[in-house]
Amino acid sequence: MKNNRSLKRLWGKLRRTQSGGLQAADSDGGQFRRGGLRATAGPRLTRTPESYDPARDLNIPFSQWTKEQVCGWLEDYGLGQYVNLTRQWVEHGQTLLSATPQDFEKEMGMKNPLHRKKLHLALKAFTTKVIEKSSELDYIWVTRWLDDIGLPQYKDHFHEARVDGRMIQYLTVNDLLTLKVTSQLHHLSIKCAIHVLHVNKFNPHCLRRRPGEEKNPSPSEVVQWSNHRVMEWLRAVDLAEYAPNLRGSGVHGGLIILEPRFSSETLATQEKREYGNATGHVPLTTTAKVKPKKLGFTQFSHLRKRKPDESADYICPIDSGARTVNGVSRLPSSALRGLSPTLDRQAERQERLGIKAQANGLKE
Repeated sequence: MKNNRSLKRLWGKLRRTQSGGLQAADSDGGQFRRGGLRATAGPRLTRTPESYDPARDLNIPFSQWTKEQVCGWLEDYGLGQYVNLTRQWVEHGQTLLSATPQDFEKEMGMKNPLHRKKLHLALKAFTTKVIEKSSELDYIWVTRWLDDIGLPQYKDHFHEARVDGRMIQYLTVNDLLTLKVTSQLHHLSIKCAIHVLHVNKFNPHCLRRRPGEEKNPSPSEVVQWSNHRVMEWLRAVDLAEYAPNLRGSGVHGGLIILEPRFSSETLATQEKREYGNATGHVPLTTTAKVKPKKLGFTQFSHLRKRKPDESADYICPIDSGARTVNGVSRLPSSALRGLSPTLDRQAERQERLGIKAQANGLKE
């Protein structure tokens, strides 16, 4: 026992001695220096202040950024693996602005199509100077968002593709297939979740994760329920045994309210039952898969001429004409179609009212 105590005291002295020696080596103390002892924190700490300053970069056009500023921005934007090849190719910011997705693949070794899309959208925002609220949501937030909508199994794929808030707006069916999302139910889940973000102007805290004080929640409240909130609701209505089945299912409030084919004896409304009795109705199942669109023979000749950004087959329609009605953000009628029969009828009603208003204006 005495020997053990002696060893412990000796080990304590050694640890304190090493710590003291480490402090002595850094004699100029309190001020943090980049590229110092915290080498494990990554290459960002080795950059000198002269090479990259985000505050300064915002004051000059991207086309005038230096090579080091562009490389620093790429690293902070989540595309740091392409910095080495970029440094060999890029002279200034204009090099990237003038480049095509094919140049990104050839010169920067950017094989992942979603990385090319991410870079293309960012550069497009620099040139158009359009500020999108979704651009404030980074790819780390998107992985937490997948948890909220009940699809955590895709977090690795989304993280690897660096899908951020801006990319969510422009996701297409083929993009989701690239991200290994093949379930039709999961496609609809993401579509409805994106719609909820649109309506809430991409507020990062719009989804409700915990039960509130509402006793009889309205559809406008349920549509903001996260997957965990739906599970809590099942427990509250004595269906706790089914709550674990919702993990990884993609079921959230937006899917329950907006998708008419999502139905069950406890969740279906009368309108959904009427929709189910309609002709041509195809029931939504958990095993249905989404298949990529096949190109016809006549389309092959246009493949080289077609630009990647010309496709508008987004998983959730985008329309910049969103407006506010009675203090609530509403998407225009074109963005509401295809989500549910109720929203379709609302869209048709809005169009009819708009046509009548125009006709009355002409008469006057």
